[in-house]
Amino acid sequence: MSGPVLAVDQGTSGTKALVICPERGVIGSGSAPVRPRYGAGGAVEADPAQLLGSVLDAGRQALRDAGEPVAAVGLANQGETVLAWDPATGRPLTPAIVWQDRRAETICAELADRGEELTQLTGLPLDPYFAAPKMSWIRRELTREGVVTTSDAWLVHQLTGAFVTDAATAGRTQLLDLDRVDWSPAALEIFGLGAERLPAVADADSLVGTTSAFGGELPLTGLLVDQQAALLAQNALDPGMAKCTYGTGAFLLAQTGDRPRRGSTGLVSCVAWRLRGRTSYCLDGQVYTAASAVRWLTELGVITGAADLDPVGSAVPDAGGVTFVPALAGLAAPWWRGDLRGSMTGLGLDTTAGHLVRALCEGIAAQVAELADAAGSDLGAPLSVLRVDGGLTRSALLMQTQADLLQRPVEVSALPDATALGIGAVARLGLDPDLPVRQAVPAWEPAAVYEPRITADEAAERRAGFRAAVDTLLERA
Repeated sequence: MSGPVLAVDQGTSGTKALVICPERGVIGSGSAPVRPRYGAGGAVEADPAQLLGSVLDAGRQALRDAGEPVAAVGLANQGETVLAWDPATGRPLTPAIVWQDRRAETICAELADRGEELTQLTGLPLDPYFAAPKMSWIRRELTREGVVTTSDAWLVHQLTGAFVTDAATAGRTQLLDLDRVDWSPAALEIFGLGAERLPAVADADSLVGTTSAFGGELPLTGLLVDQQAALLAQNALDPGMAKCTYGTGAFLLAQTGDRPRRGSTGLVSCVAWRLRGRTSYCLDGQVYTAASAVRWLTELGVITGAADLDPVGSAVPDAGGVTFVPALAGLAAPWWRGDLRGSMTGLGLDTTAGHLVRALCEGIAAQVAELADAAGSDLGAPLSVLRVDGGLTRSALLMQTQADLLQRPVEVSALPDATALGIGAVARLGLDPDLPVRQAVPAWEPAAVYEPRITADEAAERRAGFRAAVDTLLERA
């Protein structure tokens, strides 16, 4: 069975929808903004009604743009964003607590002595980034009513009435047994969530129900967390292949095959996807602030937006001795120090906006290079390829800096909206049980390949300077 599918990517700052035809590619698109609210104590929240509204608006726009019917719908989600809601009515009982929210740090501090046990069980380090500490925090601080789940389960319930999540999203909670790929009673007990009613854990390509939200009754045949959907769209199906998505944060995932690799470097070991009953795993590393750091620089008035990165940064030959650790929401893998703040050192009266832009690009690229090295270490061999996508890949300065510090080619996806393309592929797999996975994903064609332009010695020196700045932050904390 073939035909176009509607692929919806519900993200942190907006929802993107594509109508994808197997023969003609993208034939319709739509988008709708989401505006998270930032508050004291590391609070980051979103209005659940806005999340759902953005899904409906973007999806309907894409269908109008395509002007033809679709055979199925797929939905990608933010991963670690959670809320409490009434399963009888679907009514939200709390705001959506966004993945960047840090208020569950107190929960993590109380459970510190169980951290190693949780990592062995679930593959995830104990950190407020993941869903379970947020779920526990909601139960302690906001409400004991209803169910508490990741945002995808609520959206799916709104669309179809089903109570379900996919295996990869469940794997982002810190409540999933990594080996059994089912809820872990031990992890639930540690977080005080043992009595919770949790959604069923489904394959990504399951038929979970039907929805009339987009006109007619359409089957929902694809569910997957955003970064894993992008990994699939990048055709990273074999061990050693990796992708990095440069969005609000930067997220590097490396495929490890059919067995989890519990790394020793601080990377997360998690489910990449479960398709046709078979689980693939990946290693995962995060940079919490990428485009959000660019937005921060914009709000300070240094630049007018991401489009300024290249012209402003190219006005100077280097960072002029400035080192920027853009830990504006803490440091994630491989350090896992969410309490740290960013730093900018080496400033002088001769420091210009161009130097600050270059230092920002270097700071983001240096963190991604650390993640790539850690993935190679855990895999036992350097990554074979780094494929990149996301809005910031439009910056030639950032991409060249990435290739320089990584000392490997960086292949930029020719296809924007990799997450939506990935969930579109999953929806097609759910629609057609005989379709091979490799035929469902888009063919890989890089739009650009950035080769390193500096020597390995210079790259090592620049990365050592960045690590020294991180070490200073760690010493002061």
